[in-house]
Amino acid sequence: MPTFPVFKAPLVIGRHVLPNRVFVAPMAGVTDRPYRQLCKRLGAGYAVSEMAASNALLWASDKTTRRINHDGEIEPKAVQIAGADPDMMAQAARFNVERGAQIIDLNMGCPAKKVCNVAAGSALMQTPMRIAEIIQSVMKAVGADGIPVTLKMRTGWDREHRNAPEIARIAEDLGISMITIHGRTRADKYQGTAEYDTIAEIKSRSGVPIVANGDIDSPTKAVEVLRATGADAVMIGRAAQGRPWIFRQIDHYLNTGVLLADPSEAEIAGWLRDHLQDHYAFYGESTGVRTARKHIGWYLKGLHGAKVFRDALNQLESTESQLRAIDAFFNHRYESDFRQAA
Repeated sequence: MPTFPVFKAPLVIGRHVLPNRVFVAPMAGVTDRPYRQLCKRLGAGYAVSEMAASNALLWASDKTTRRINHDGEIEPKAVQIAGADPDMMAQAARFNVERGAQIIDLNMGCPAKKVCNVAAGSALMQTPMRIAEIIQSVMKAVGADGIPVTLKMRTGWDREHRNAPEIARIAEDLGISMITIHGRTRADKYQGTAEYDTIAEIKSRSGVPIVANGDIDSPTKAVEVLRATGADAVMIGRAAQGRPWIFRQIDHYLNTGVLLADPSEAEIAGWLRDHLQDHYAFYGESTGVRTARKHIGWYLKGLHGAKVFRDALNQLESTESQLRAIDAFFNHRYESDFRQAA
């Protein structure tokens, strides 16, 4: 049996005691409330919302309204905000707390051009003093209410400027409650492989929980990264798309050293159906059908006949027809398997 990192006490963010150390990464267009809820049901100890804009002019939009909707969500309810202006970020933090946010996460890791072009996201890593101003402003806005403020960033702007250790020190000195580091620079985007030496350096000097993120796609890789970095938790992003059960697999392995088998197709079909029902209720008929397509594609990836099925699925325009098609896809597979076994 492998030797695992030993966690002698539960991980705490502010007043919130987390059930485990396997987290859902915030992903735009993916980690909406229905998805976060399912991930938490299937073993995730913590999940952060999609990035919400700090620009008050956008707060009334349908997109932002959905992104900050935590009705009925398993606590703690964490909202990630993005922006470059300290006052606007403070106002956004206050706005979200008044609507139920229990943790505010600061986005300083998004590498998208449209975010970096307005000096937000990982572009902020070029200006550590602006980061300090944002943290101070947000802490002042919500700290009196006991709301923890956390930070997600990359290792630096590019490989020649891996300044995450400097920023982590600034953030910790200003009262940040937890820091998540994606093991790539902004220039790397999502190319190549994540490196963990920078995360290990930050952890060796830090007194707050450090979360490792980047290329963690299995229970064994999670253990490898925890050993390499000494991090307090792992955060899973792209590897959980269409695989929300990865959280319980990793948590189980960390606690027992035993690898859980992959779920059966019957289990996948059930979770997908549950996810879609919640997704449709959240978005409504028209938007729900369109935005569900990518999730369905991720769930079915690798299954025989999935590519042809997805092409047909993209022509369907109602929630009822999507559900019927999903049922038919899995039922057909079961019937074929039964006939072959007979």
